[in-house]
Amino acid sequence: MSKTLGFEEPVVKLREKIDELKEIANNADVDMSDEIETLESRLQQLESKIYSNMEPWDRVQVARHPSRPTTLDYVQELFTDFIELHGDRYYGDDEAIVGGIAFFEGQPITIIGHQRGKTTKENIRRNFGMPHPEGYRKALRLMKQAEKFNRPIICFIDTKGAYPGKAAEERGQSEAIAKNLFEMAGLKVPVISVVIGEGGSGGALALGVANKLYMLENSTYSVISPEGAASILWKDASLAKQAAEAMKITAGDLKLMDIIDDIIPEVAGGAHRDVLAQSKSLKKFLGLALDELSTLSERELIENRYDKFRKIGEYIELED
Repeated sequence: MSKTLGFEEPVVKLREKIDELKEIANNADVDMSDEIETLESRLQQLESKIYSNMEPWDRVQVARHPSRPTTLDYVQELFTDFIELHGDRYYGDDEAIVGGIAFFEGQPITIIGHQRGKTTKENIRRNFGMPHPEGYRKALRLMKQAEKFNRPIICFIDTKGAYPGKAAEERGQSEAIAKNLFEMAGLKVPVISVVIGEGGSGGALALGVANKLYMLENSTYSVISPEGAASILWKDASLAKQAAEAMKITAGDLKLMDIIDDIIPEVAGGAHRDVLAQSKSLKKFLGLALDELSTLSERELIENRYDKFRKIGEYIELED
């Protein structure tokens, strides 16, 4: 059973009431269709009201939902003949990042994405989607391979951030991320990145230097987690809700600031409610982006990426 989030309680209770009436009607052979129809209409109104007026913290909770679709879930629905490739050719393989080659509507594609687990055992295996340096070096190896064979690159972003442990720092975590940023800026093939869950700090940005950057409606993208920001600003991680509001980390906020190209709508209640329907919505955006970027030359792709990030941020000059 899917985990219920706090703001969803009224919807869940009403849905339970409807199920209860249906069971009574079946067992007692009583016609309660009018009552059920009235409650179902009220449920639709309530869902529309709640899910169309979600606060930033509500979206953070949805982005972190344990059943939220992962990179491999979307790979299964969107691509065919996926072959996963492993290792960075320097140290080892990092399962917090998955990558490989596949076909998207008949076109060869390189896929790279953060990968979380859905169980405790799998999360430990995937390091909760927090990559080590070898994960980013594997990603870069696959990007350069894609460039060599002229394959577009699609990245799925879903991480709290790069792993901050001692071992990762010893193996050059910051250098690995910085090199990805540098190399991605100059790739001669189309790059499309989609934030499908949490997009945290440099760990997310290392897969985010793209020609097209999209966010699922209930995903987040920020330099630090709300808890981390609250700890720094107010010395109190329990103020994460207030931090989430102040940080402008939702898809709507980032679209207004032109940091992302577009928002991919989610099914009511979040992508975890219907992975197939969500994949169809995502497929439409990917197809349009590939069609658009395929018309650009290598130089135009690089210039497009440069101009995109050059425009981020606003300032005014004051005369003395």
